[in-house]
Amino acid sequence: MNTFASQVMAVNKTGGVIFLMKLSARLQVIADELSLRCRMADIGSDHALLPVYAVKNGKASYAVAGEVNDGPYEAARRQVAKAGEHRRISVRKGDGLAVISPGEVDTITIAGMGGALIVSILANGIDKLTGVKQLVLQPNVGEEFVRSWLIENGWYLEKEQILEEEGKIYEVLTAVADPGAGALNEQLYQDKAMDGRIVINKPLLLRIGPRFIMNPSPILLKKWQGEIAKLEKICRQVALSDQEASRERESELRQEIEQLKEVLACWQKDRP
Repeated sequence: MNTFASQVMAVNKTGGVIFLMKLSARLQVIADELSLRCRMADIGSDHALLPVYAVKNGKASYAVAGEVNDGPYEAARRQVAKAGEHRRISVRKGDGLAVISPGEVDTITIAGMGGALIVSILANGIDKLTGVKQLVLQPNVGEEFVRSWLIENGWYLEKEQILEEEGKIYEVLTAVADPGAGALNEQLYQDKAMDGRIVINKPLLLRIGPRFIMNPSPILLKKWQGEIAKLEKICRQVALSDQEASRERESELRQEIEQLKEVLACWQKDRP
């Protein structure tokens, strides 16, 4: 995770010392999603910036900072010690959700990894999700894998956010455990019509985001302009091959590109 911009000590109105931190924009979006006084586990916590911020600012009453690698684990320990929060933050070394016990936390954050890896962490530790009410996930790529897993495992995608920081675009997905998740997801991912001429089906909703697609932002538009450019480059490379499989792949890519361009055309038309 990115380091925060600054960390200072200040004195409040009663003369007590408080701890101030400025998170990166990406981590701030995640922190803002936490339920007040939650018990959280930050998996892949790196320097434990998010748990420290959360407990210092009342977002979390207790936190586990989990890291699988020695370097980040030691960095997290130092950060928690520096903040004087060893009683409210437990830094643990382990793989994924192995660092927590069932029922220990009610919120899990996983950020800065590929979507496939996030899904693997959740799937391999599914028994640890007992009592968890909220997932705040920030996949760097492969967001569709995360959305699919949430549907298949009874989680409702409550919110999607997108931001740009230092030239990179990030999506933050907030999901909640809901007894009615099946019906809610069915409604969320039902086919949607855009501009009265194209139908957005479930695979495309999974890829772009069901909440994003009908409320596009300039950052979302920029992201998918970039994704189309990448697909066009791949298509040109595939076209150089004489193999039959390449012809089929080229046809698939052209259809995918055309579909995405239609979506972007609708977004641009709807912009004031």
